[in-house]
Amino acid sequence: MTNIIISTLLLITFLAFIYYIMKVGNLTVGFFIMAVLWSVIGLIPFNTVMQKVIAEPALNYGPTIIYIIFGSWFGRVLVETGIAGSISAQTEKVGRKAPILATIMIVLVTVLIFSSAYGVGSVMAIGVILIPILLSIGVPKRLAIPIFTMAIGGAMYLNVVLFNQIKAFFPSVSYSGKYLMFGITAMLVQTVGIIIFILIHRRQIKGGAIEELAEAKAGAPAVPRVNPITYVIPLLPVIFNLVFKWDAIPALLLSTLIALLLTGKMKTFHGLVDFVNQTTVRAVNDIAGLIIFLLALIMFVGAATINVPHFKGLIEVILPHNPLILALLFAVLAPLALFRGPLHVWGAGAATASVLAATGYFNPMFLLPLFYTVSIMAVSIDLTQSWNTWALTYSKLSSKEYLKTGVPVMWIITAVNVMLVYVFFGH
Repeated sequence: MTNIIISTLLLITFLAFIYYIMKVGNLTVGFFIMAVLWSVIGLIPFNTVMQKVIAEPALNYGPTIIYIIFGSWFGRVLVETGIAGSISAQTEKVGRKAPILATIMIVLVTVLIFSSAYGVGSVMAIGVILIPILLSIGVPKRLAIPIFTMAIGGAMYLNVVLFNQIKAFFPSVSYSGKYLMFGITAMLVQTVGIIIFILIHRRQIKGGAIEELAEAKAGAPAVPRVNPITYVIPLLPVIFNLVFKWDAIPALLLSTLIALLLTGKMKTFHGLVDFVNQTTVRAVNDIAGLIIFLLALIMFVGAATINVPHFKGLIEVILPHNPLILALLFAVLAPLALFRGPLHVWGAGAATASVLAATGYFNPMFLLPLFYTVSIMAVSIDLTQSWNTWALTYSKLSSKEYLKTGVPVMWIITAVNVMLVYVFFGH
């Protein structure tokens, strides 16, 4: 009887948490409150809460935070050295002579940059260059913004900063080997899906009226000239991992040093010190709020894991034990990741992922990319993703048009990638 009451209260608070998120509540505060609530409702002893819910999860997450810091610094260096901006500016040369090709090039450039760069600051720095280019070659605003944000989302399959955030739920899975092969394939699927979307709307792009944003009239920020050889630098961390089997930290560090060397930031010692100080401060500032959010999230994961026995009976009844059926369910229900819903791991889906991971019914190597894929749908087209909100505000595009245009495309792409998860990891 006690177990029924506890599981019922846990479910009620979970539904209340979804409502809270839908009302755009603060997620950091929400996860802290949920960690406390689930500890109290689950009758977890006080000392266990202090050790297993608060202390150990936060301390064990320390190495992951180091990955996020190095990834953020590398992304900031790509922006500040002018590598990212210079790559972006190359698309303008194609311009109105070949608007379809130029649009596709912008997608490829965006995917290349954000396979390493991360954060709303980086998105803004690149967006103020690429979005005006898209509009100036005739891409309608209602197409341009979804194209841009979906391209960022596609790159996230390889982005080490975002990947290490989801490791909070599946710490045994590493950014290497089979996952990277899946990540590259899924990224290509999303990229090809966006290109098909562009080709379907090619007449609207070719005949589109040129638009100019008020913010862009003052001119985009000056882009430093860099050697074209630096254009491969965003891919170096992935190459080092695949070829030399390096851990992400030395791969990111060496890639950062190569970027500094090839862009002339090492010409003088004082200049190098100033640039390193400037970029590290900005990089940590970019992710400061994210780190506190992730610590709150990992504490909630600790409480959810301890409470799994209360859910076990219910899970055994409703949860399919066949990976293929679970994958099909995720493909059909993928939009539940939107608005930080029950399939979004950085929203209400944190509880779903925590409970599923703790049951042991499925291999973490299968569950991580499964949840990651549906969460990337939200990263690509959801209004609660900070850089998507920025893009809408910057372009003055209505949220209704944005969702109407982008959600169907991302649903199809996500369904394909979910089935790829089964092909790679479900057997």
